Amino acid sequence: MSKISLDNWTSLDLVKRQAVRYGDRVFCTFDDGRTLTFEEFDTETNVLASAFAGLGVGPGDRVLALAYNSRDFLLAMIAVQKRGAIFVPINTELRGDFLDHQIRIVEPRVVVVDAALRPTFDSVSIADLSIETTVVVGGDAPPLPGTRGVSFGSLAGTSSANAMDVLPASPQDICMIIFTSGTTGPSKGVLMPHAHCYMFGYGSGRALGMTEADRMFICMPFFHAMGLLIQFNSCLINGVETHIVRRFSATSWLEDVRQCKATITYALGVMPEFIYRQPPTDRDRDNDLRVVLAVPIGEDWGEAFEERFDLRLMQAYGMTECNLPNFGDLADPVMAGCSGYVVDDFYDVRVVDSETDEALPVNEVGEIVVRPKRPSCFMAGYYRMPERTVEAWRNLWFHTGDAGRFDEKGRLFFIDRIKDCIRRRGENISAFEVEQVLNNFSQIAESAVIGVQAQEGGEEDVKACIVVQEGEVLDPGSILDWCVERMPRFAVPRFIEFVHELDKTPTGKLRKQALRDAGVTEPTWDRETIGYTVRR
Repeated sequence: MSKISLDNWTSLDLVKRQAVRYGDRVFCTFDDGRTLTFEEFDTETNVLASAFAGLGVGPGDRVLALAYNSRDFLLAMIAVQKRGAIFVPINTELRGDFLDHQIRIVEPRVVVVDAALRPTFDSVSIADLSIETTVVVGGDAPPLPGTRGVSFGSLAGTSSANAMDVLPASPQDICMIIFTSGTTGPSKGVLMPHAHCYMFGYGSGRALGMTEADRMFICMPFFHAMGLLIQFNSCLINGVETHIVRRFSATSWLEDVRQCKATITYALGVMPEFIYRQPPTDRDRDNDLRVVLAVPIGEDWGEAFEERFDLRLMQAYGMTECNLPNFGDLADPVMAGCSGYVVDDFYDVRVVDSETDEALPVNEVGEIVVRPKRPSCFMAGYYRMPERTVEAWRNLWFHTGDAGRFDEKGRLFFIDRIKDCIRRRGENISAFEVEQVLNNFSQIAESAVIGVQAQEGGEEDVKACIVVQEGEVLDPGSILDWCVERMPRFAVPRFIEFVHELDKTPTGKLRKQALRDAGVTEPTWDRETIGYTVRR
């Protein structure tokens, strides 16, 4: 491949460039009926940049946003970045200590908050923080205590653009902080250079062959890299019209896709399986979708999903920290866990022994490690967590904490988070694969599988935490009977616990740390107490 110049890989250059190219062509439509053209995206963010300058926002300042997907969200993001400041979108479900942790790390100068989410801040104390202004979007709400309040509408409507307020940017400049889900500890703020944010959209657009003829449907939240960078940025880079909704709904997903005539959309975590589990109809193939980027894909429903909805599924591998260094190939059949080939003009990827960092042979499972070949197409570290940055970067490789393997064709197969890769009787067990079997049992709504410490030192036993379908009563023995027929004997759960619900991130990832910490509890059922034997 020819060398790609990163000189104009900034959000400022991109927005301006596309405004000149596409003018008053509609870029975004929203579920509240509003629209945004390419030209409006540039001119309105210039006005807002001047408004933020009037609020004192300048280079390096952090502007924290707790807001739903909307037109105002996107305008605020680019306007902040045009001031050389750092935009920090945070999880709209944060409460209490979780919110307190992120706001104290960031120490924002300005908070942009959705009116409906303003009461969330009542659960934290900000008196000792230097927040100066509260910008309210989506309605009316009081400012945070001790700050001046302004509505987004008045901020945008009372200012005029001053070219001097739009500051130049370089690809290596930090333009955003995105927090990780924090499934294994306190969430970490990932420092995102302009080129890193651009690469998310460039890489996915290239892998999916996006053109101006495509239309995108976005239902992922904008505080997540999938919705904001991988989807939205790919549309901006490729001149693709996109329809944006506030949140994902499995029941309305297909109708939403159909109504906006989407040819591409993305689905993460439990989303694709939830879509597949909806009752089939005779209109399932009545859509314009050509490809869905979906992670992960279950072995039992991947091909059936493609056939049912008349589309192709593509997988990829990546993280907020390391971008997307692997993409599937539509020339290959859909394969569960197959993240495809390394984007080798931008990244090196290896599978290594997690203790020695030595590269492992083909088909041997180890830790996935990544490093960039081009500057600034990777995170710049964890904000105010230098020890976490050093911990992740060992022996000149970024350690993902994910287990995977390469096959003979150079395709990366994602196995699971290393903490979800249970070691039992010398075998590596994927929690995801066990969950897939359990979730196919008609009386089970969903499940979370973890490893719990066995009596034998260093070994783990499998525990399944199960949510039963409403109105059903389920016997643990029947679950084991189901598993015995469908998985290796070493993967059949020893422990089963029925729970009312499972904790998840807003993007559908299971939060398992509390389950691991609890281990075997009083309500946990142990198959060995009744002498249940898993036959060979």
